[in-house]
Amino acid sequence: MSTQERPGPLLHPYARPTALSFRTIVRGEGAVVWDDHGTAYVDGMASLWYVNAGHGRREITEAVTAQMQRIAAYHCFDPFTNEPADAVAARLADLAPMPAARVFLTSSGSEAVDTALKLARLSHVLAGRPERTIVVSRSRGYHGVTYGGLSAQGLPANQAGYGPLLPDMLNVDGDDVEALARTLAEHGERVAAVIAEPVQGAGGVWPPPEGYLPALRRLCDRHGCLLILDEVICGFGRLGRWWGAERYGVVPDLVTFAKGVTSGYVPLGGVLVGPAVCRPLEADPAYVLRHGFTYSGHPTACAAALANLDVLERDGLLDRAVAVGDRLGDGLRSLHADGLVAAVRGEGAVWALALHPDTDAVAVRDSMLARGVICRALPSTLTFCPPLVITDDQIDRVVDAAATALTVGGAGQPSR
Repeated sequence: MSTQERPGPLLHPYARPTALSFRTIVRGEGAVVWDDHGTAYVDGMASLWYVNAGHGRREITEAVTAQMQRIAAYHCFDPFTNEPADAVAARLADLAPMPAARVFLTSSGSEAVDTALKLARLSHVLAGRPERTIVVSRSRGYHGVTYGGLSAQGLPANQAGYGPLLPDMLNVDGDDVEALARTLAEHGERVAAVIAEPVQGAGGVWPPPEGYLPALRRLCDRHGCLLILDEVICGFGRLGRWWGAERYGVVPDLVTFAKGVTSGYVPLGGVLVGPAVCRPLEADPAYVLRHGFTYSGHPTACAAALANLDVLERDGLLDRAVAVGDRLGDGLRSLHADGLVAAVRGEGAVWALALHPDTDAVAVRDSMLARGVICRALPSTLTFCPPLVITDDQIDRVVDAAATALTVGGAGQPSR
């Protein structure tokens, strides 16, 4: 490779290390972003599943600026705390889909998942059940890229090449509740937790089969294990409720969150911790929880979250998510009716097109980019997760761009 062909210093995530060119995004407003050439794009993915409140919200940037002028950063390890961290924990506990929740704060969804896995195992140890170490997950599940969440994933391609993963991780068919029942019947005395996304997102947007999540809850209760709902994508209005747990009528023991809690303006994640986990942690007043991250409770990130939650509530964006999903879903289903795609899947304001076998997802994505619309290409799938402030006209542009790209730009082209 010559000097001229050498890629730049930034090693991009989920990209070819040899890739030479990327689109540089420089500005955003509402559901639109612009690149450094002045080209506008309808952001059909809310960046990466997270800008729920839309780009360019002054309420959030002003809250962040004001907090940074007071104190930008300080840790929450004993004996310290800060006002935004306390306030956002109280706010999230009030919104939680389980009673008497506490909140552990992280900087990302991956950190949140690893925290939930550790707390699940730890709570069993403290309750006198150290044998309960197994975590059961679903095929197609995406639970982040740190070793804990990666080990729990149901996407083998993402696990390849990283050496031995964590032990005591079992993966079952993502749609077959009987497969889970058999696994728990066989290993139930050793299972610490079952982890599941309410709607599987990065694995291709798969809503659960009817009654699946309530059945998960019943099975966990029967076998004495905890239910972790990974709401990193589903939370904060994406499904028309604060949580996917509410949408599907289940009460989890642990909930992971990130992305939509700040609409991505500043990285923040965390875990809602229910009574089944809190009780063992709190049983011994002398016990010290030896887990935490440098930025757990970062005051600037927490200030962003508080302002973002205000926006979601004030602007009625949970209700808007339902309308966005109805219009987007109807438009995408019309492409299936026309024979352009193999299937359409979705719930709330997160959707996917399952492509025909001879259609190259990357080629269709690039064709849509040329028409000013951003989607995300996954194997044999295009996904859509727009900001909840997207207008009806912009939704129609997303659908029209997909229709044109599928008609003229996608079929039969080799993957890059």
